[in-house]
Amino acid sequence: MGECKTFELEQGWEYMQKGITKLKGILDGSLEQFNSEDYMMLYTTIYNMCTQKPPNDYSQQLYDKYKEAFQDYINSTVLPSIREKHNEFMLRELMKRWANHKIMVRWLSRFFHYLDRYFIARRSLPPLNEVGLTCFCDLKVNSKAKDVVLDVKVQRELLVVHVNQLLEKEHSGVHSLLRDDKLDDLSRMFRLYNKVTRGLEPVSNVFKQHITAEGTTLVQQVEDAASCQVLIRKIIELHDKYMTYVTDCFQNHTLFHKAMKEAFEIFCNKTIAGSSSAEQLATFCDTILRKGGSDKLNDEAIEEMLEKVVKLLAYISDKDFFAEFYRKKLARGLLFDRSANNEHERSLLSKLKQQCGDLQLAKEHHSSFDEYIGNNPSTRPGIDLQVSVLTIGYWPSYKSSDINLPAEMARGVEVFKEFYDNKNKHRKLTWIFSLGSCHINAKFDQKPIELVVITYQACLLMLFNTSDKLSYPEIMTQSNLSNDDLPRLLHSLSCEKYKILSKEPNTKIVTQNDSFEFNHKFNDRMRRIKVPLPLVDERKKVVEDVHKDRRYAIDAAIVRIMKELESFGLSTANLGPDIKAIKKRIEDLISQEYLEREKENPNMFRGVEGYAGPVRKV
Repeated sequence: MGECKTFELEQGWEYMQKGITKLKGILDGSLEQFNSEDYMMLYTTIYNMCTQKPPNDYSQQLYDKYKEAFQDYINSTVLPSIREKHNEFMLRELMKRWANHKIMVRWLSRFFHYLDRYFIARRSLPPLNEVGLTCFCDLKVNSKAKDVVLDVKVQRELLVVHVNQLLEKEHSGVHSLLRDDKLDDLSRMFRLYNKVTRGLEPVSNVFKQHITAEGTTLVQQVEDAASCQVLIRKIIELHDKYMTYVTDCFQNHTLFHKAMKEAFEIFCNKTIAGSSSAEQLATFCDTILRKGGSDKLNDEAIEEMLEKVVKLLAYISDKDFFAEFYRKKLARGLLFDRSANNEHERSLLSKLKQQCGDLQLAKEHHSSFDEYIGNNPSTRPGIDLQVSVLTIGYWPSYKSSDINLPAEMARGVEVFKEFYDNKNKHRKLTWIFSLGSCHINAKFDQKPIELVVITYQACLLMLFNTSDKLSYPEIMTQSNLSNDDLPRLLHSLSCEKYKILSKEPNTKIVTQNDSFEFNHKFNDRMRRIKVPLPLVDERKKVVEDVHKDRRYAIDAAIVRIMKELESFGLSTANLGPDIKAIKKRIEDLISQEYLEREKENPNMFRGVEGYAGPVRKV
């Protein structure tokens, strides 16, 4: 720009307007910034327009346009953005716009700085900085902003300062509203406290306390195992009820989901009638899925119930207990065909679907075996035989026994082994006779009766085909059963409801001095009877197995911590199980010289140097 060139107001202001527009863009988030050349050109434009000889000295006009630039920006951008917000959000927008406005004043004051130094000083006018800030203070939202500030102060005084009194009032507090199922009032309370910073925390705490108290009361009312199944249903109903509260009244807010989760974790992990909630939940699942156990539930209702059970399982800390208890129950249900619908098992425990696959494979084996027998008549074992071939790794472990099978059964086992070996040359069959069942035609004096018994019972009964009377030692020798199993088996056949065998002496306890003979006089109104076996309490075995698995898991966790920290104390070992279990594992690792206590601090532990154990050298 040459010194002799005269700038018209419109021409110069058009150039300044471009700079102001760029500044507005920066305030709204544009990444394009001013460089030193831009700044100097804008400043020089103002300088030239203010130093021209009259009538081309535009100092007064530029002073007025400086103020108009702020007013235009406020009316076109700032006011609409503030007015579309309400309450606290309006105040937040006001603060944001005020911060931006101060930046705009600072930059425009620099562009128009020549006015401040000469024109404004000579005329005693308000400086540019004051003019810019005053424009914002004259916003027409003043009265509305004051109302909002008053609202916030009143809300704080009523809802925060007196929060305990309001939430615990006898007829309108949270407990009262929850007790009386006043969903609309709870929704209003949520909306009210949601306006206050951290206002929902005390409400969610009371919500948690209420659910905990109600759930604990349900648990304490249980007296026996039969009541446990009713309890599970009540807990499911309780969960449905308060989940509705969370979704409908509390708008799915995370605080209330967290409160509900923590509340259910408290009472869902209490001991119920002498057994764990994990075991009771497993029994409940088994009851639903067992044939005859869900007559009143259609498939859709069963599926819905199972989904709710899975939700409850999320609150159970001993999930490994549940898995082991249910795995055993599911295995029996599938093997003995007690399941109402295999699809439900697949739905409930996808991790056990391999078991269902095994059973499908077992059905194919049945068909193939029948075809094999048909094509090889000389191999007929003389009995109807069905064998379920299962994969060891996917099923609970069962004790195998070297029981002496009757000739008919032994022949059947041998024939099936030949059939299986022809198809699977590199696999080994392990027979679990304790899970087998037999149908025996027993001829009594009155009439023949079909007996449904387990394989062990059948083996004992068939000993009496060749002997009228046998002593306990003789039965043990001929059957090759142990003292752990034999008393229970003989008791089921001689001392229970169906006395297939007569025992001498006629007592309710089986001893090694007893003798037994076939009871020809036995009779029953039914043509077929199932001789039950006294139930064995597997709970102790399951608990032992789970604790054994946990032991290895805790050891592995300790090793991981050692690798990260090189040494640690009990307070560091955030491992999940209770502290007693962790202490026990640490003591065992010390005794095995995997760990050692630090001499300076006995509560700290580290790996033993030079020992090639599970803990790395430290």
